[in-house]
Amino acid sequence: MNPFQAVPGARLASSLILAAVLGAPAAHAQTATPATAPSATAANAPPAMEVNGVKYEGTSEVAGQKLVLNGAGTRYKAIFKVYTAGLYLTAKATTPEAVLANTGPKRMHIQMLRDIDGEELGKLFTKGMEQNATREEFGRAINGVLRMSEIFVQKKKLVTGESFGVDYIPGTGTVIFVNGKVMPGDPIKEAEFFNTLLKIWLGKSPADSGLKTDLLGGRAATTSTRNAVGSGR
Repeated sequence: MNPFQAVPGARLASSLILAAVLGAPAAHAQTATPATAPSATAANAPPAMEVNGVKYEGTSEVAGQKLVLNGAGTRYKAIFKVYTAGLYLTAKATTPEAVLANTGPKRMHIQMLRDIDGEELGKLFTKGMEQNATREEFGRAINGVLRMSEIFVQKKKLVTGESFGVDYIPGTGTVIFVNGKVMPGDPIKEAEFFNTLLKIWLGKSPADSGLKTDLLGGRAATTSTRNAVGSGR
């Protein structure tokens, strides 16, 4: 059973969807494991979270190392729910600086709540990285940026319920999954890429300030579904 299960949402017109995905960011080798979080069985395992119908288990595993769910939330644009996102780390972190300083394995898992054009999503993610990184950081991450954009172009569209994940594996690089399957090609070896990607959500101009708070565990992590529009913002 896939631990990330989405509740299908109504589809909107293309123009509304693209506006929902990314308006300008708000001020407001070593074998990788599949980009799904296994069931937490230990008695002291962190609780799972359910966010707009998508379940994020309390633990996951990357490169044989156990990770814990740092936080999960929903990307909103106005009243539209765009996607859910969950961040897994080796240890809990409550600030962007602590997340970025963590040198262990990491995982970012995103599940779509709307149909989104792949090429447009790739462009928007690229813009988000560029706006939250220095010129030097973005330059060092450019190979990964181009690789991710190429993957989204080839995918053409991510539809409601589909997912993609990004794993960082020390000594190997960044591995990208779509619907739980590793994308062909070598891992992205530039270590800067994964942190540059994370800055889309954790940087100084995050895509959604409420989601940034959620990924840092700032709002109560419970097993209940958080469905309120704006998630309390």
